[in-house]
Amino acid sequence: MWSEWKRLFQERASRPLPPIPETIDLPPRWRAPVARSLARFQIGEGGEGRIANEIRRVQLASIDDDYRDALRLFVREEGRHARILGTMVRALGGELCRETWTERLFVRGRRLAGVRLKLLVLLAAEVVGIGFYGQLAGALDEGPLRDALLQITGDEEDHLRFHVDFFQRSIRGSRGRRALFTAVWLGVASLACGLVVLDHRQTLAVTGIGPRDAARDYRDRILAVLRATLATEAPLTSARGRPAAKAKDCDREPGEAAQVIPRRRLRRRAA
Repeated sequence: MWSEWKRLFQERASRPLPPIPETIDLPPRWRAPVARSLARFQIGEGGEGRIANEIRRVQLASIDDDYRDALRLFVREEGRHARILGTMVRALGGELCRETWTERLFVRGRRLAGVRLKLLVLLAAEVVGIGFYGQLAGALDEGPLRDALLQITGDEEDHLRFHVDFFQRSIRGSRGRRALFTAVWLGVASLACGLVVLDHRQTLAVTGIGPRDAARDYRDRILAVLRATLATEAPLTSARGRPAAKAKDCDREPGEAAQVIPRRRLRRRAA
């Protein structure tokens, strides 16, 4: 059932980290807020290990041993992202965070929830990451920071599809579950994305992305995930056994949830 996802994550597990120079050249006004934002995301990328352990004890029709292995490999890939982001923060002259108020909120929410809600929070986190990393990459000039952010974004888009696949299988054939997913998803994802726009408003403003544009982009992504999850009774199997090296690689063929991730051309603005 989940062997394609397991295979994809296995194939990517041995990738080297993308090259990040010791010092990253950014406009002076950008350095501190971008470093702060990446440090805050770095905490979230490295904090998902608990769910991989908990899923071992869960018995659901949509979960088998391949899913458990795939989820464990997904968590390991998120840890790789945390290492990449940590290198970026140090190269920008920033400091890593021990905790943030938004991360505490996410962690406490997950600990109070059942497995399905915890996985839904992870799905919301993928939307948050894809939107922020992708928009920041779009505001940057060509270079190692942009390339590394695009690689993370490509990985995160596969992570999103992995979680969408789970929820498609979980709500299939049940109007009640579909209605419940819709209500909970819109609430959780909107709250998560709203908190990120609030917490990172300085970075969004100084890089020219803009909090309002970021909020609209997140709205589109939230609705796209909802449509993709509810659109078909067939599971969404988009793991084709190939790594998503760049964000553009994730615009897949029809039938592979091409609308899960709305893509926008971002304006680059001079500092």
